[in-house]
Amino acid sequence: MRRILSLLAVLSLLAAVFPMSAPAASKYKTWNAIVDDMDKVLNKSYALYAAGNVNGAKGQVNAAYFQFYEKLGFEKTVMSYISGSRATKVEYQFTIIKKAMTNKRPPAEVKAALDDLSKWLREDANQLDGTKESEWGVFLSSLLIITREGFEAIIVVGAIVAYLIKSGNAGKARAVYHGAFIALIASVLLAVALNNIASLSGANQEIIEGATMLVAVAVLFYVSNWMVGKAGAEAWSAYIKDKVESSLSGGSLFSLAFAAFLAVFREGAETILFYQALMGTTKLYTNMIWAGLGVGCALLAVIYAAIRFLSIKLPLKQFFIGTSSLLAVMAFSFLGKGIKELQEGNVIGVTPVGSFDSVELLGIYPTLETLLPQAVLLAVTLATFSLQMRKSGAFRKKEA
Repeated sequence: MRRILSLLAVLSLLAAVFPMSAPAASKYKTWNAIVDDMDKVLNKSYALYAAGNVNGAKGQVNAAYFQFYEKLGFEKTVMSYISGSRATKVEYQFTIIKKAMTNKRPPAEVKAALDDLSKWLREDANQLDGTKESEWGVFLSSLLIITREGFEAIIVVGAIVAYLIKSGNAGKARAVYHGAFIALIASVLLAVALNNIASLSGANQEIIEGATMLVAVAVLFYVSNWMVGKAGAEAWSAYIKDKVESSLSGGSLFSLAFAAFLAVFREGAETILFYQALMGTTKLYTNMIWAGLGVGCALLAVIYAAIRFLSIKLPLKQFFIGTSSLLAVMAFSFLGKGIKELQEGNVIGVTPVGSFDSVELLGIYPTLETLLPQAVLLAVTLATFSLQMRKSGAFRKKEA
C-alpha cells in the first residue's frame, strides 16, 4: 500500500512540474473560433474531392483532425466536459469521410458526411463555449480524468500484486512496483516527445498508443491464462506454491512486471496530455485541478486497497478465477482501444456496425474492425479458461 501511494504521489508531482504549455492556449479564444478554421479546412477538402483530388482531400481531413481536433485539445476537452462516446463518434466521422473518399463515393455523399461532422463540431463548441467555468466543474473534470485513466492501470497492478501475495511471493511484488514506476517516467518522456517532436505527433502518436495496447493485450492474455491454470489447486496449496515459485523464477515474474509497465505506460502519457488540455482551458480555478488530481489519486489508492486486501480474503480457487477473469476483461478492453487508436492513425480502416454508442470502459466501439477481433479473443479466452479448469479438475481426481 505504501508503494502504491508513493507511485500516485510521484504521478501528482510529475503532473505538477510538467510544463503545462497547453496547445489550447493558442491564438484561439473560443472553441467556436477553432471550428471556424476547421470548417475552412473541411470546405477545402470537399473542393479538392469534387475536383478529383482524392489524396489532397484526405490530407485536408487529416489536417482538420490532427492539427486542430487533436493538437488543440478539442478531443480531450470534449471527453472531459461532454462524454467519451461523443468524442469517439466525432473521431470516427473523420475516418468514415476518408473511407468514402477512398471508395470514390458520390460528392453529394461525401458532402453530407462533412456537413454532419461540421454540425457535430459546432454543437460541441457551442456547449463548451456556453459552459461557464465553475470551481466544481473544474474539480470534477480533473477528478474524472485521473480516475478514468488510472482505473484500468490500478486494477491491473492491484490484481498482479494481490496474486503474488496470495501465492506466497509477496517479496517479488517489488518488481511489479518497479515496472509501474519505470512506466511513469517513460510516460513523462513520451509526453515531452509528443509535444516537442513533430514527427511523433499526429498519426504516429496514435500508432504508438495503439501498438502499446496491443502488446498489453498479448501480455495480459498470457498472464490471465497462467493464473487461471492455478485455480484448481485449492487442495494442493503446497503444490501450487512450488509451481508458482518455479514459474516466477523461470521468467514469468518479468511478464507480470511487464504487464504492470504496459498498463501504466499506456495511460500515463495520455493522462498528462489530458491535463495539459484542461490547464489550457481553465482560466480561474487552476487550484481545483490539483484538488481533483489529489482526490482522484486518493480514490485510486482506495480501489487498490480494496482489490489487494479484499481479494486476499477470498478462497484460493475463487481468487485465481476472479483475478484471471479481471485481467482477461482488461485484455478485451485494451484490444478494442488499441485497434481504435490504429484506426485514428490511419493504419486500420473503419466499417461502421449498427448505430449503438461506444462503451468506453470496455473498449467496445461500433466498428467491424474492433468487434470482430474482440469476439475472437473472447471465444479463445473462454476456450482456454475451460481447458485449464478441466485440466485442474483432472489433476484433482488423480491426486484424490
